[in-house]
Amino acid sequence: MPEGDTVWRTARALHGALAGEALIRSDLRVPRLATTDLTGREVLEVVPRGKHLLTRVGGGLTLHSHLGMDGSWRVHATGERPRGGPQHQIRAVLATADRTAVGYRLPVLDLVRTTDESTLVGHLGPDLLGPDWDADEAVRRLLSDPGRTVGEALLDQRNLAGVGNVYKSELCFLLRITPWLPMASVPDPERLVALAKKLLEANKSRLSRITTGDARPDRALWVYGRADRPCRRCGTPVLTAGQGPEGRERTTYWCPHCQTGPPPPAG
Repeated sequence: MPEGDTVWRTARALHGALAGEALIRSDLRVPRLATTDLTGREVLEVVPRGKHLLTRVGGGLTLHSHLGMDGSWRVHATGERPRGGPQHQIRAVLATADRTAVGYRLPVLDLVRTTDESTLVGHLGPDLLGPDWDADEAVRRLLSDPGRTVGEALLDQRNLAGVGNVYKSELCFLLRITPWLPMASVPDPERLVALAKKLLEANKSRLSRITTGDARPDRALWVYGRADRPCRRCGTPVLTAGQGPEGRERTTYWCPHCQTGPPPPAG
């Protein structure tokens, strides 16, 4: 599942493949951009902003993409057959003479003036992997709604940018609190923020996400993806419940023995 570390790694791969080169082909397969042609423009840089990707090209334009739940960008040698999924899932193609980047299943694709990027990402909080990282500001934003659950507060990119559902569940386990604990009751919000930063930094260059310190298959995460299986710490079966606004609930994983705090609301 793409989170801040995945997006950071994707941006680095795209930047390394495209930056400094002119596009010899562009194909943006969303209706509003179907007639847009970026051919001939130089790719200046590709930068991450939380879970967002900003591909800046010559002429003051930025191609903005978001990976959503299962989107991806794949890079291959120009002329090779794309291998990231079926053709009907391709939403964007950016090709230089040597390398081609193909975006699959991208739920968001926009083209804006680079000077207008703030209209797309200006609402985001401090980026855990960005040059604007400000731990104090992240804590302030998380505590601005003290009655909100820690799980929902962490997923709100306006508080801090980069945490997704995997890290939400893992952070709460590591701090031994349930995701339904109100932010006002989190014993050490500064530690919460510092741990989020530490985990994303540790994983940004890895293909496999690790929070346990054990890179072996099926041992990398504490609770995420382990529904009804024994907690790695105490052996109690890991539970799941939906969390978030109605219709947009995300599956949350937690250990009812190791983590203290409110359980999920009934129903």
